[in-house]
Amino acid sequence: MNATPALNPAALQEAAKRNLWLHFTRHSSYARADIPMIVRGEGQYVFDQHGKRYLDGLAGLFVSQIGHGRADVAEAGARQASELAYFPLWSYAHPRAVELAERLANYAPGDLNRVFFTTSGSEAVESAWKLAKQYFRLTGQPTRYKVLSRYIAYHGTSHGALAITGLPDIKIPFEPLPPGGVRVPNTNFYRAPAFVADDVTAFGVWAADEIERAILREGPQSVAAVYLEPVQNSGGCFPPPPGYFQRVREICDKYGVLMVSDEIICAFGRLGYIFGSERYGYTPDIITFAKGVTSGYSPLGGMMVSDRLMEPYQHDETTFLHGITFAGHPVSCAVAMANLDVFEKEDLLGNVRANEAAFRATLEKLHDLPIVGDVRGDGYFYGIELVRDKATRETFSADESERLLRGFLSHALFDAGLICRADDRGDPVIQLSPPLTCTQEHFDEIEQILRGVLTEAWSHI
Repeated sequence: MNATPALNPAALQEAAKRNLWLHFTRHSSYARADIPMIVRGEGQYVFDQHGKRYLDGLAGLFVSQIGHGRADVAEAGARQASELAYFPLWSYAHPRAVELAERLANYAPGDLNRVFFTTSGSEAVESAWKLAKQYFRLTGQPTRYKVLSRYIAYHGTSHGALAITGLPDIKIPFEPLPPGGVRVPNTNFYRAPAFVADDVTAFGVWAADEIERAILREGPQSVAAVYLEPVQNSGGCFPPPPGYFQRVREICDKYGVLMVSDEIICAFGRLGYIFGSERYGYTPDIITFAKGVTSGYSPLGGMMVSDRLMEPYQHDETTFLHGITFAGHPVSCAVAMANLDVFEKEDLLGNVRANEAAFRATLEKLHDLPIVGDVRGDGYFYGIELVRDKATRETFSADESERLLRGFLSHALFDAGLICRADDRGDPVIQLSPPLTCTQEHFDEIEQILRGVLTEAWSHI
């Protein structure tokens, strides 16, 4: 079979529309328009097939921590592929998986010393649920299977992960899902109930205590785990109120429920620390991770597990009956090690901590626009909530949100040279998570593009 020749731009568009199925995409949107075709990346920017440059304000998909075009990281993968391109972790090991597991254990809080690799975040989330259910069976509590998670939180798209996800619209087409998913309030202080709307600490206590109330409603003997992101992604970057995670930890310990910190997005520098749980001072029983562990140079995910959860699997014939063909892939592990080398050599965690206040301050300049209701987040992870009325915090109707986000903002921001997310999972928001290498010049570029596009958006309302 002869190699397929490279396609010219027109043929590439035709082939994409004929053969490629895009994820989370309305294909009808491209019936009379080109599919955006990104062909190259360099630092904080990516370039399309026409040579136009875009600031990657979403780090791909909360992934590209070190930026694009790092030859040193790519070469680490190539070297590994030439030495050992693939071997499974099913009853075998290889050096790169061992080295990476040790390194991650040294970064992790508490006694989270065991690493179970996957290839994606959804797989990591689902693996943690399977581990929790089997762990409780092994320890004489077989009725524990339910999982609590927050309203409109996103925890993945595989069937198990989707049962944990709190977004109704993306669940309905695939129901019935595995039983056991239970929702609790999120930490969106901008939309807090009236009785705690003026006190963020009281709001945090209420939101955490709602987890206890849910455990009691369901029956503690039926609840296996609580899944929480350090900063909730979906809905637009909800940071935790003061003391929230400490109270949740107390509740989990009180009822014997596992605390899972879903750090698919928040790990590896997004919040200025390797793990987001470190920023907020709590130690979970499991951490799920993916995305930034390789900065997207190769797929990899996994979960960090406490020694306590591993202990029942150390004896007799007990086995965690779960595995993934490409989990802990040698090339991906080598890439992850090189990626973490960049973190340390270039002090990317320090860069985030040194510049996050400036990033926030730059984005908060947008408060003078009538459409901007709230700017929230931490580290290099922010959401800007859009409102119809700033004084009353009135949001947009479903039709207005559709016209605003998909009818105008998504393509207008892209046309202006900024890749970010205009999202209506919850209230309408714009999300930003730029590469960790960004500094003030990039913050200013983001603010200027947003200012121009949001000003025009208001004129269409």
